[in-house]
Amino acid sequence: MFGSLGITELILILVIVLVIFGAGKLPQLGEGIGKAIKGFKKSVHEADAIEAEAQAAQQQSAAAPQQAIPQPIAQATAPVEQPAAPVHSASRG
Repeated sequence: MFGSLGITELILILVIVLVIFGAGKLPQLGEGIGKAIKGFKKSVHEADAIEAEAQAAQQQSAAAPQQAIPQPIAQATAPVEQPAAPVHSASRG
């Protein structure tokens, strides 16, 4: 059933769990474990879907012909002269 675990071992584990958690907490514990497993499975399926979508987008971009990027047109303009910075005397008396 569970590999090398027999009925005796399973009953012993169940008794220990009952002693530790109590009979009232077992349904809550089972519910929490069930929700955790359900959430884990949901996240795995979402991750697979995202990965498949990314691979499809990558294949589409690889299959699409690459278009030439237009280069900007250089316009001939007259050079702009900048005024010279004023020179200040460093020595003051």
